[in-house]
Amino acid sequence: MNVHSSKYKCTECGKCFESSSQLTEHRRIHSIEKPMPFECTTCSKRFTASRDLVRHSRIHSGEKPYKCHLCDKEFSESGNLNRHMRVHTGDKPYKCSLCNKSFTHSSNLQKHKQHVHSNIRLHDCRYCGRLFKSSNELKRHVLIHTGEKPYSCRHCSDRFTQLGHLKTHLLKSHDEGAWLTCNICQKKFSRSGNLKRHIRCHEVNVQVVFIQQLN
Repeated sequence: MNVHSSKYKCTECGKCFESSSQLTEHRRIHSIEKPMPFECTTCSKRFTASRDLVRHSRIHSGEKPYKCHLCDKEFSESGNLNRHMRVHTGDKPYKCSLCNKSFTHSSNLQKHKQHVHSNIRLHDCRYCGRLFKSSNELKRHVLIHTGEKPYSCRHCSDRFTQLGHLKTHLLKSHDEGAWLTCNICQKKFSRSGNLKRHIRCHEVNVQVVFIQQLN
């Protein structure tokens, strides 16, 4: 057995083996059930460490001990607060190796790679056979065929196929929610995606003016 380099490598501990059968046999060490002595008194879910039980219990209690000192938003876990702080600092530590675009969360980077740089489409529509990159895209598309409008307004009888459309309706028709404001020209938007696209227009205009000044 070569414990330093092999294509049969254990993802749990890093040990390497000369054959898949040896790796399979080794994996049984990790599959042995770990003791879980800490039990939630509300739902009976069990945990291996007390700190995991403490974090879980906040789901039931609603406790959010971690508070942002800039906007007073509260969180149940310190990690969530740390990620939230990037909204204020503008820190985007996750960079795309293909286009150098940066993101605040690793999950957003993965979604970006899937939608922008990959053409793999595994989700097919059972009505028309069209293929989509994600299950969410497929779900939105299927509504075209079914005519279903799952998002209903609690103030009136209007219904919508997309949650974003409902939020826009609540803002415009019932003054519910918060408008998103461009900090450059103060134009207001109901959806973050529209605001981001609008801000890019300002960035392009600045670049054009700069090039004109150079010439």
